[in-house]
Amino acid sequence: MPALKKESETALLRRTTKYQPPGSWRTWLIGRPLRTADAPHQTIGKAVGLAVFASDALSSTAYATDEILFVLAAAGTAAFVYALPISLAIVALLAIVTLSYEQTIHAYPGGGGAYIVARDNLGEAPSQIAGAALLVDYILTVAVSVASGVAQMSSAFPFLFNHRVLLAVAMVLMMMVINLRGVRESGAILAIPSYFFLGIILLTVGSGALRYLMGDLGIVENPPHLEKEPHLQSVALFLILHAFSNGTTALTGIEAISNGVTAFKEPRSRNAGITMIWMSVILGILFFSITFLTGKIGAIPSETETIISQLARTAYGGRGLLYLATIGGTTLILIMAANTSFAGFPRLSALLAEDGFLPRQLTYRGSRLVYSRGIVALALVASGLIVLFGASVNTLIPLYAIGVFVSFTLAQAGMAHRWWKVGRLRPGEEATERGSTLRYEPRWALKMAINGFGACCTAVVTLVFAVTKFHEGAWIVMFLIPLLTLVFFAIHYHYRDLAARLSLERYGAPGRVTRQRVILPLSGVHRGTLAALRYARTLSDDITAVHIGMDQAEIDSLRRKWESWGDGVRLVVLDSPYRLLLEPLLGYIEEIAAQRQPNEIITIIVPQFVPRRWWHNFLHTQTAMWLRLMLLFKPGIVITDVPYQIE
Repeated sequence: MPALKKESETALLRRTTKYQPPGSWRTWLIGRPLRTADAPHQTIGKAVGLAVFASDALSSTAYATDEILFVLAAAGTAAFVYALPISLAIVALLAIVTLSYEQTIHAYPGGGGAYIVARDNLGEAPSQIAGAALLVDYILTVAVSVASGVAQMSSAFPFLFNHRVLLAVAMVLMMMVINLRGVRESGAILAIPSYFFLGIILLTVGSGALRYLMGDLGIVENPPHLEKEPHLQSVALFLILHAFSNGTTALTGIEAISNGVTAFKEPRSRNAGITMIWMSVILGILFFSITFLTGKIGAIPSETETIISQLARTAYGGRGLLYLATIGGTTLILIMAANTSFAGFPRLSALLAEDGFLPRQLTYRGSRLVYSRGIVALALVASGLIVLFGASVNTLIPLYAIGVFVSFTLAQAGMAHRWWKVGRLRPGEEATERGSTLRYEPRWALKMAINGFGACCTAVVTLVFAVTKFHEGAWIVMFLIPLLTLVFFAIHYHYRDLAARLSLERYGAPGRVTRQRVILPLSGVHRGTLAALRYARTLSDDITAVHIGMDQAEIDSLRRKWESWGDGVRLVVLDSPYRLLLEPLLGYIEEIAAQRQPNEIITIIVPQFVPRRWWHNFLHTQTAMWLRLMLLFKPGIVITDVPYQIE
């Protein structure tokens, strides 16, 4: 026999709603809504994951060499010989960062990357700095990659140069719509251009390398004019470091896979780790090969023609079909590179919002199980940057990558501290943290050394960035990251303060309401007014109708109508010699509230008529709406809206 339910127990009834979202223009644009239960089926494998998360890193091969040469050009074309050693140093740094993040993926299978690592191991302030740095980098990734893609188009078709801002914004909006369709579907769409780029760029580099080995590669015909006049007598260390910092833009996007581990199919960590290794190997080979061949053909960095364009027409002997395919594939991957940010930015902002450092709305998934608000916010901010900087890659680059190296440094420092904590455990012992579980590792000292060395390397690069690019615009990012961090903490303080004020701990049972006083503002006497009066009668017999009087004839007319239809309710007319409406009414309400008795509630019943067409609202003053807004911030007052639908 089942146990009798205790009297104090509350009955819990659960029902599944049968409502299904109807088809609309949004269904046509982004697809039918998905159920929450469909989430496990929206994960992706390694092949699609490479297209979704690695497009930013792979696309950087299209402009990283350009950015090295742009700096070295200050010392003349003779300084271009330093491009190859610089690229070797960057490839070595890539290997260090990859090894570190591969460890992060396995240690934090729930994703989150630098933010989660810093939060669990370094504290709140470093984690918010990492979060702010990554969010800034994601925004700049969209702006830089799309602007660079448009630059590739204008290299092949110069007449597009004057329309590059409009084209770039259109591309960002296109990427926004693709990503609103969901991770799986957007990944399937983006896989085609991503692998087309890989195929065509490997063919271009292979053709160039083969012709070089055969001795008939030659040099680029009709290279662009060197836009930067040489002004240095010799190559200084500062110039080398500046070129190195520009070239390290090739590493942007490396961390994206660690942020999006949860998007992969099980086993998540293994699939994400393998994808990261694939990405880094391909990136290193392409970047080094392009830089090597660039030096052999004598390419010149220019805003009007990219290095890839010069390499392709030299390798293929002109602007034929393969050249156009190379430019087309490069343009596509540069635009698709923005997808890395569209995959990472919403996930990271959702983590920050879940911890209370960004608006909670960013944690809500849209109809296609993606963080729609984060996607839209990223598109809008990135489009604003493109317009502000005229879609110029060379102008945007100085702002770029410093944020990601800040996050690299914090992530690796956090991982080094994590391995130190692991080393304090005994074999078989476990310790649970917010983002992961610590287990004893016999090789913890080696792993700590790897992450510690990586943190030192990326910290040096960050310092080089700050010094060499400060006057070019890096100061903006160096100012913006601390500012965003302060904003995060202000939001967090609001949520904590609100939670404390709403908490039921040490909160006694509220006294029962023994009396209710109702105030009914009147703009006129009509059907909507009488509907509000009927409702007011259900709450209390203590009702006062209030009218703001501005014209005696109008007052007399309203009084006669109220005598006929007001059901004996008292009417107070507040004369307004300055023709003000809200201020006299608010003053009267405050006067009544000051005389309120204990356990007494003052309810303001606001009549509102609802016109048949939405646009009819623009033909009326919307007094009810403004009154609601003004009264909303008055303590101890309940505001009730009584709509009357016009049929």
